[in-house]
Amino acid sequence: QVQLVESGGGLVQAGGSLRLSCAASGRTFNNYVMGWFRQAPGKEREFVATISWSGGRTYYTDSVKGRFTISRENAKNTVYLQMNSLHSEDTAVYYCAARPVGSCSGGGCSEPASFGSWGQGTQVTVSS
Repeated sequence: QVQLVESGGGLVQAGGSLRLSCAASGRTFNNYVMGWFRQAPGKEREFVATISWSGGRTYYTDSVKGRFTISRENAKNTVYLQMNSLHSEDTAVYYCAARPVGSCSGGGCSEPASFGSWGQGTQVTVSS
């Protein structure tokens, strides 16, 4: 498995921006689809965004489309989540996740269970 370490979380006012980073080690980074998930208190972990191994395809949950951007730099073994126009509803622990390319097809590939490697999470708090 690949090891993942998130950074960049913090406290921000509503309407502000944060950029999360996730550094990967242990395996060939461009063999992995990368994703961001989040979990708010009392709620289940939910999908935020994924990016293909090349960065050419990205997917977002509806609530963050137009505000969040996922990207990756394979040369740096790092995936990012740029978060703009933050809302209080975006407050959560954000997790980076990885799954091997080709390990999931069809429906369910945005579910947490389809990802086998996880970081420890980084807290994002948006004050209103």
